[in-house]
Amino acid sequence: MDRRHFVKLSAITTSTLLFSRLTSLAEGNILVMNAPDEVWAQSGKEWFRLKPSSSSAYTYNTIQVNLKQNINALSVYVHSPGVELNAVRLKWKHDTATATKVLGDHWERSYGDLAWKAPDAGSKNPWYVILYDDRQSACFGVKTGCNSICWWAVKNDSIELTMDTQSGGVGVQLGNRQLHAADIITTKSTDNETPFSTTQRFCKLMCPNPRLPKQPVYGINDWYFAYGNNSAKLIKEITALMTDLAPDTNNRPFSVIDAGWATYSPLLPGDGGFMDDFSKPNDKFKDMHQMAADIEKLGMRPGLWTRPLCAKHDDKGNLLLPAIPGRDDPKSPILDPTIEENLERIRYNIITYKKWGYKMVKHDYTTYDIMAKWGFQMTDTLTPSGWKFNDTSRTTAEIINHLYHSIRETAGDMYIIGCNTMSHLSAGVFELNRIGDDTSGKEWDRTRKMGVNTLGFRIPQHNAFYAVDPDCVGLTTDIPWAKNKQWMQLIAESGTPLFISPQPNAVGEEQKAFIKQCFTNAAKVQPIGEPLDWMTNPQPEKWKLNGREVDFDWR
Repeated sequence: MDRRHFVKLSAITTSTLLFSRLTSLAEGNILVMNAPDEVWAQSGKEWFRLKPSSSSAYTYNTIQVNLKQNINALSVYVHSPGVELNAVRLKWKHDTATATKVLGDHWERSYGDLAWKAPDAGSKNPWYVILYDDRQSACFGVKTGCNSICWWAVKNDSIELTMDTQSGGVGVQLGNRQLHAADIITTKSTDNETPFSTTQRFCKLMCPNPRLPKQPVYGINDWYFAYGNNSAKLIKEITALMTDLAPDTNNRPFSVIDAGWATYSPLLPGDGGFMDDFSKPNDKFKDMHQMAADIEKLGMRPGLWTRPLCAKHDDKGNLLLPAIPGRDDPKSPILDPTIEENLERIRYNIITYKKWGYKMVKHDYTTYDIMAKWGFQMTDTLTPSGWKFNDTSRTTAEIINHLYHSIRETAGDMYIIGCNTMSHLSAGVFELNRIGDDTSGKEWDRTRKMGVNTLGFRIPQHNAFYAVDPDCVGLTTDIPWAKNKQWMQLIAESGTPLFISPQPNAVGEEQKAFIKQCFTNAAKVQPIGEPLDWMTNPQPEKWKLNGREVDFDWR
């Protein structure tokens, strides 16, 4: 069969036939993507169609795209000497069956909007896409840790993969080097395999070597009742309040100090989200080494929040990323991660936390600080156009990869939680990842939207990419206990990390008894929870937990 040729499919064709048109068997009966029907490249604002110069190479002037089969992947390599390269797009022709449902992922955190949907030609499906036709599932994705930011489009007559190779808001200048842009992989469901099980298995194929915690992770975090107004006194109070509720002596919980502990910027006094020096505490904490020791004495393991790319108010301009829409407040300067001096500062901070005695570091904002957009804003473009890093010879994905690996290597045996990190670039690097936008200690509807939806559609990534952190239970007097109790139960019995933000006056005897039960569950290895109605319900209410079906009432 000509790898670039296949017939148009009718609307009643099963995914099995569709899949056979897009893939072939390699050695050992491993499925691989066929060569695409079209290859395009973008330089500046212009798109150019490349012509095949051999069975695996495509060219347009000096731009060359080479495709190579590497075991189970179709690897994409790009060479563009003397020409800025913004993106590469591969296109496979086919007709999508009208009954098909599509599930994609998100760039970084999700925002309560994941669901099985009808194909939409204008939608971008970051990193991977699953197609289901009521019979079988067909999966298309790229391996984690790639050097471009990738998304899939499912159209009525094609499937397309776009690999964004920009460096900031301009095309990358590769010079004479060849960029290994991505490794494309694929699979289909086996007999009697559910879409959920297929998605789980596919996530493991995309990330063959995840870095996982040695034991299940659980504990407390002050953010969803303190919201940055924390102190050493408060952290000791909630740690003492909760520590006896964790009976497992072989796997102690974490007490994570969230934003608000570091030195304040004189331009933003009292702002815990943007601080001046993340190697020094403010007067509310004074001694972070003593703080860690106090948490351990109380029976928990200390954890700490940080914002790696936060610049000091008086940093020199040549260390900073340029001002662009979304990143133009002079009171909130951002470090350029391509400058070695800045990476050394980040490494120094991580080393400092380790010396202080912290066992876990949660780092935040790296995607927003670099791209100046949240994931839900990355529709037309990932970042505003025109701006540059100090180093334009590496793609944004390569720069993020280097930043993440710098944090990981410096951290040693400390656990790392990524928050607002590029998901596919975090996988295999960090032990945990915050997979959704903020839940809430103030509004239940926000927890229902962000928490339940996120866990329902990204739990297949759990222990495949990393341990998925669905975010906290904001246990406060503002949220009905009947709702928080269900949210806590779901997390505790799903096998994913459980963190509780316990407002002291919201923790009575009933809450203590239930927290103790949930901590007992969360401290041990459990089967991964499965949302049973996720094909039709964006906020799944029916779950399989520990071999039994459990119904929740989120409304």
